[in-house]
Amino acid sequence: MAWHRPVSSAALGLLLAVALAACGGEGDPRYVIKFPHVTAPGTPKGQAAQRFKELAEARYPDRISVEVYPSGQLMGDSDSLEALAFGEIQMIATSLSVFDRLTSRFQVFDLPFLFPNLEAVERFQGGPDGQTLLTALSGQGMLGLGFWHNGMKQLTGPRPLVTPADAAGLKFRVMESDVLQAQILALGGSPQKMDFGEVYQALQTGTVDAQENTWSNIYSSKFYEVQPYITETNHGYIGYLVAVNEAFWESLPADLREGLEEVMAEVTAWGNDRSAGINREHRQLIEASGQVQVITLDAQQLAAWRTAMAPVWDQFRETIGADLIEAARASSAR
Repeated sequence: MAWHRPVSSAALGLLLAVALAACGGEGDPRYVIKFPHVTAPGTPKGQAAQRFKELAEARYPDRISVEVYPSGQLMGDSDSLEALAFGEIQMIATSLSVFDRLTSRFQVFDLPFLFPNLEAVERFQGGPDGQTLLTALSGQGMLGLGFWHNGMKQLTGPRPLVTPADAAGLKFRVMESDVLQAQILALGGSPQKMDFGEVYQALQTGTVDAQENTWSNIYSSKFYEVQPYITETNHGYIGYLVAVNEAFWESLPADLREGLEEVMAEVTAWGNDRSAGINREHRQLIEASGQVQVITLDAQQLAAWRTAMAPVWDQFRETIGADLIEAARASSAR
């Protein structure tokens, strides 16, 4: 993908200078990291972002300031990609699905029923094939530092979604992903690509009928208030690539850059360990609200959903790369 706004070396230098926000003329400059994201502070991503801010500023109090903007306060996921590439912000933790427009390799994470649980996801992301994805966007001004989990996806809708036929004719909000669009088409639904911040109102007004998300996002964004049914499918994964503006990152003094990478590794382990628990807690809170019916499928019913979505794999196998898909499947088979 070609970015819309070419940036000269002089302009890039200006952007970097603004990011430095030097504390006067003496000593090391203070570097400012603007870090927007679209989820609520209590979500796995929201908690990890705040943890990164706290640890980074505690260890480098005179050198680093991290400005976290949750809940889409600064911008949405789509805008954040371009803003990061041009150095207007310095860090993002954007849904892996959104990178669909930049490289087909990240589409592997959207294949339905590829990963049975977060442990399988983590094995793949931590292995050699998953780690190569961290540098997949280096030619586009971005560098990946790590992967953060949210959780496994469930389906919500205006009627019980027990069989794939129940999804036919419904308008489903999906993230900016061709794979997710194909997944809904395979069910006979109508996919509507939409930024996360627009989803609640779209469900409330009937612009879309249904959506897929994690327990954490369903709870924190109150989707359960406007969706009377949730079907537990665990059919897909939502996770985030934590990425930085590459030029900004390389401009940091080596000791500071290495120290922040250590902080990021620590926060990633901390946040990923907590993500499953947060989703379990939020599921319980949703059920306790009494506002929604949670549908649990038996093995035969779940197999029907798996069969209905299976054609998506063949459709994208060549685009994503059979090698990457097989590496992901191997991590799931252990």
